[in-house]
Amino acid sequence: MDATKNNKSKLKLAIYWGAACGGCCVSVLDVHEHLYDIVAAADLVFWPIALDTKYKDVEAMEDDFIDITLFNGAVRNSENEHMAHLLRQKSKILVAYGSCAHLGGIPGLANLSDKKELFNRVYLESESTMNSEQIFPQTKTEVKEGILELPEFYNDVRALNQVTDVDFYIPGCPPTSDRLLEVFTAIVSGSELPPKGSVIGAQMKPLCDECERKKSDKKQVKKFLRPWEVIDDGETCFIEQGLICLGPATRAGCGYRCIKGNAPCRGCYGPTPDIIDPGAKMMSAIATAIDSNDPDEILEIIDSIEDPAGTFYRVSVPAALFRKKIVENNVEVKIT
Repeated sequence: MDATKNNKSKLKLAIYWGAACGGCCVSVLDVHEHLYDIVAAADLVFWPIALDTKYKDVEAMEDDFIDITLFNGAVRNSENEHMAHLLRQKSKILVAYGSCAHLGGIPGLANLSDKKELFNRVYLESESTMNSEQIFPQTKTEVKEGILELPEFYNDVRALNQVTDVDFYIPGCPPTSDRLLEVFTAIVSGSELPPKGSVIGAQMKPLCDECERKKSDKKQVKKFLRPWEVIDDGETCFIEQGLICLGPATRAGCGYRCIKGNAPCRGCYGPTPDIIDPGAKMMSAIATAIDSNDPDEILEIIDSIEDPAGTFYRVSVPAALFRKKIVENNVEVKIT
């Protein structure tokens, strides 16, 4: 796929921020002086945090007017969904940029609750909330000046490919700036890109294969611990120290930045191609580290894992096999 034009004119680049923290937008700026190379090769035609382009301006563009759109953030509400469909229509290449667009990300953990629970917690039950009239946000509110509108807040968080067709995925929370430059340079130069649907800027092998921490074949875990409970020696595999590290179920390619900073991997680069469900893979991986053959002791060791769903599916709940809270016969079943 060649996004360049025959007349060698500059590419048209768009960046959108959905349900996310903003770190992906910052990662674009983190290319530092190479930002000049990007600006030399591409005109930014839409980037809400940097340009005053309105949605109506995008709607007025011809189909395929934009050469490449980096869509970061999950789809949380009707505005996100509208922009996902609109930018798909207006873009030659639509990239799910970062963990939230790729897999649902941190916002996707909300799928372990539902809309009612979330609203009750935020607008009624939180320790700092005073809302005796029990007022909740409305999609339309009439005031003397007219009608105020808000996007509809959906019950479920979705990854970008659960809403519209995606060409490529660049993983990470956020993606590393080096990987962004590699992908952008390939598009600008007209180099042949991987097949549609590929995860680019990442490797096929798991992170453990490039991690330099020492590993053994011994089962050593008698209890799983939180990072603050361990004095890390800086050398031994985190799992062998009783810490949950998602390296066995996560793609390499990030340069294991977190591990170099003495923090376990949290899975932001997503699963390797052979893994159907990253959380299930991690549960299998840690089982091999448990030092016990006694069923009761094994259950006790497993019970020492705090927040299994939030640990094993930290960035991937919407893309997991279960995807959200399960409801059976109108009775909610929480994944814990």
